[in-house]
Amino acid sequence: MREREALIPKHGGYRKLKSFQVAQLVYDVTVRFCDNYIGKRSRTHDQMVQAARSGVQNIAEGSQASATSKKTELKLTQVARASLEELRLDYEDFLRQRGFEAFDPQHPVLRRFKALQPKTLQEVQAWVAEERRRTVTDEHRPSPTGTDREPEQPVSVRVSFPVRESQCSSTLSSSCLAANAALSLLNLACYLLDRQVARLAEDFENEGGFTERLYRVRTAKRRK
Repeated sequence: MREREALIPKHGGYRKLKSFQVAQLVYDVTVRFCDNYIGKRSRTHDQMVQAARSGVQNIAEGSQASATSKKTELKLTQVARASLEELRLDYEDFLRQRGFEAFDPQHPVLRRFKALQPKTLQEVQAWVAEERRRTVTDEHRPSPTGTDREPEQPVSVRVSFPVRESQCSSTLSSSCLAANAALSLLNLACYLLDRQVARLAEDFENEGGFTERLYRVRTAKRRK
């Protein structure tokens, strides 16, 4: 016997969504990143934090709204996706404008980051610290040819930031690592949300929204 369709289906389980979990980590990373590397009075600071927050909040709101409106869930999930795309551009701009490298997905540094599969801000911070330790070790290790290694950053970039050499070697490299880590997480979040939006669209086409479900439930009730 076919189970009777519920008028208000189960909804609001956004905390179990992988897209929500990754977006929430992106938010935590972005808040710390902006506090450390973007001026607090800068408009970019607020925009990046708000874009990250919008990604998280709209996933949650859309999931909760799915009880009575699949259309709203689809719309808000797409808003979350758009907010994270905006944030991704901000991180790319940060790297480009400072002459830093945006790592290829197969870059050894990013491969180690993805293998870690961080779940918390503290794990991301520990990864940055470990990669900095690797960098410092490599900088002091003699090269096979006996010649000096290429500088980690272009000379022009170092000149454009009037800070002490110790700060230049540590802080800017850490910001480069943190930005690339955030981009890796954003790529994953955007991929997951693209799949989520496609699934929501398919479900809407096949099952309709709340109005159609209301009609089916009322019809089944009258027949019974």
